[in-house]
Amino acid sequence: MNTEALKELLYKIADDQLILGHRNSEWTGFGPLLEEDIAFSSMAQDKVGQSWQFYKILNELGESDPDTVAFMRNADQFHNCQFVELPNGEYDFSLIRHFLFDTAELIRFTMLADSTYEPISQLAKKIRGEVKYHTMHANIWIKQLGSATPESIQRLQDSLNQAMPYALGIFEPSPFEDDLISSGTFVGEKALESEWKKQIKEIIDQTELDLPDMDSLTPAFGGRSGNHTEHLQPLLDEMSEVFRVDPTADW
Repeated sequence: MNTEALKELLYKIADDQLILGHRNSEWTGFGPLLEEDIAFSSMAQDKVGQSWQFYKILNELGESDPDTVAFMRNADQFHNCQFVELPNGEYDFSLIRHFLFDTAELIRFTMLADSTYEPISQLAKKIRGEVKYHTMHANIWIKQLGSATPESIQRLQDSLNQAMPYALGIFEPSPFEDDLISSGTFVGEKALESEWKKQIKEIIDQTELDLPDMDSLTPAFGGRSGNHTEHLQPLLDEMSEVFRVDPTADW
C-alpha cells in the first residue's frame, strides 16, 4: 500500500470532520429551536471525536500527535474541502450543508467498511452508525421544510443553489486515486459521487425543491491540496487559541 496515498485519504476525512464539527458547534446557543441547538451540538461532538480517531491512525503512520495535527497547522496545510469551512449563514444553509455533506459521509464510511486497510475498515464500521443518525436528522428536516411554506421552500432552494458547487468539491479526486482503488483501500471519489447523486435526488424528489443541473456547475476544488477560502484561517485561529496558550489542555 502506498503510505502517502493512505495519509492523504486519512487527512481529508479527518480535516473535513474537524472543521465541520467546529462549524456545527457554533450553533450552540443559537439554534432556531432548542432541539436543533442540541442536535447540532451533538453532531459537532461526534465529528470532532471522529476526526481524533482518524488523526490517531495518522499518528500510528508517523504523523504528529492528534492535538498537534489539529491545532498547529496553517490553512494551507489542511486537506478539507472548501464546503465545510464556509460560515454557517442562516439555518437554511447549515441544514442544506448538513444534508449534502452527511449523505456523502455515510456513503463514504459504508464504502470504507470494505477497505483492505483494516484500521480504516474497522473505524468506518463504527462511525457509519453515528453518521446514519445524522443523515436521518437531515432528511427529516429537508422533507419537512422543503414542502412547507413558500418562504421555507425558497430559502432552502436558494441555499441548495449556493451550496451545490461547494458540495461537488467534496469529491475532488486524490492524486493517488489509482493507487487507492487498485489496492482496495477505497473505491474512489467518482463512485462515491455517483451514489451520492442518486441518494440526494431520492430525498429532494420528495419535496418541492429542485436539484441544480450539476453537470453545468464548476466544482469548488482546491481544498484537498491546501487552497482554501478566506474563511478557514480565522476559524483555525479561533479553534486553536486555547491549545496555543496551553498545549497540555485536552480536547
